[in-house]
Amino acid sequence: MHEVGIMQSALDAIRQQAVKHGATRVSRIVLRIGTLAGVDLDALRFAYEALAPGGPADGAVLEIESVPARARCASCHAEFGAGRGFIFQCPHCGDYSGDIRAGRELGIARLEFP
Repeated sequence: MHEVGIMQSALDAIRQQAVKHGATRVSRIVLRIGTLAGVDLDALRFAYEALAPGGPADGAVLEIESVPARARCASCHAEFGAGRGFIFQCPHCGDYSGDIRAGRELGIARLEFP
């Protein structure tokens, strides 16, 4: 379950940001996670609940913004929504593309301090 490692890294970064801003607590955490990032959101939330107590994120509201996958067609230059996988078929011209423009995101979008 790599979500534990992902959350531990996020909490380490959150701790650093709290220190940088002179805060002892974080009230809200917003993560941006792409649909192609390979992250199980339930497992990530479970990891947060297990790892956050005792740190600056203890009791903070965790929000997860899902970023849908988007690809770009090299032939007609159209951007389109993409499903799972690594090769996508353009709905406009039918050509195949592996040019993924969004959906792999994995990071902290915003932190709020009380």
